[in-house]
Amino acid sequence: MTPSARIEIHSFKTMTLSDKQFLKGSTDGIPARISAELRLPRGTTKVAAVILVHGSDGIGANVDSWARELNRIGVAALLLDSFTGRGITQTVTDQSQLGHLAMIFDAYRALDLLSGHARIDPSRIAVMGFSKGGFVALYASLKRFQRIYAPNGLEFAAYIPFYAPCNTVYIDDEEVSDRPIRLFHGTADDYVSIEPCRKYVERLRRAGKNIQLTEFAGAHHAFDNPVYSPACFRPDAATTSQCSREERPAGEIVNLDTGQTFRWSDACVKRGATLAYDPVATTEAIRAVKAFVTATFNLWN
Repeated sequence: MTPSARIEIHSFKTMTLSDKQFLKGSTDGIPARISAELRLPRGTTKVAAVILVHGSDGIGANVDSWARELNRIGVAALLLDSFTGRGITQTVTDQSQLGHLAMIFDAYRALDLLSGHARIDPSRIAVMGFSKGGFVALYASLKRFQRIYAPNGLEFAAYIPFYAPCNTVYIDDEEVSDRPIRLFHGTADDYVSIEPCRKYVERLRRAGKNIQLTEFAGAHHAFDNPVYSPACFRPDAATTSQCSREERPAGEIVNLDTGQTFRWSDACVKRGATLAYDPVATTEAIRAVKAFVTATFNLWN
């Protein structure tokens, strides 16, 4: 694969917000400093970029591979690390260490950072994420969240979530960006179920949004990560696949089975998930993403 022509390490300020704080529009979170690795393709002109948002295990082999694939087509990749600066190694066993929503705030700060870089075209920055990061890449598209937290005058050019959790209904969650959203998910995923994403995508399509879900038959969670070959079962992984949740006013996330505020100790939260590399699904996903990025960013010219 074509190596990056230049690698830069950037450190920047963010804050850690609880889910409730985020949903209420609070800016009183705990200050934090995180970092990101920017991999630039060769040349001196401005290029498009994709912010890569990791999952619950942190930056892994799949994030590295995607950065290389993007560099090959002349696109910069920013590998966002939401964990290390906060002293977190992984959230697989304890998702309460850092909420999914807090990482949306990180992604917006990364967008702000990249938009001022001399080599990056601020009008051509997409976000792509995996699992917990896939949630970020999907829900960063909500106009409500953008109005509160996104940099003024800036928006992602595209949203590319991989095996994202879609099992929480948020207030005004059909009011998403008019920019394209492309989801990728395996039908055999027992960590993050595909079914809620099917329902959410259908709601958004009825609302006239530019969204598509690509399904890979028989593919498990993290199907694009070669580390999971052979397949790996994580008995300690906390999964909410059997939970149905909904946001209520005042920033409360309610477990619809109990009618009470969702807690990670709820009965619907289970342990155990399969992670398995699927070379066929990965090849198809690479082809689809590169074609989409090429068209979206007009890389032919």
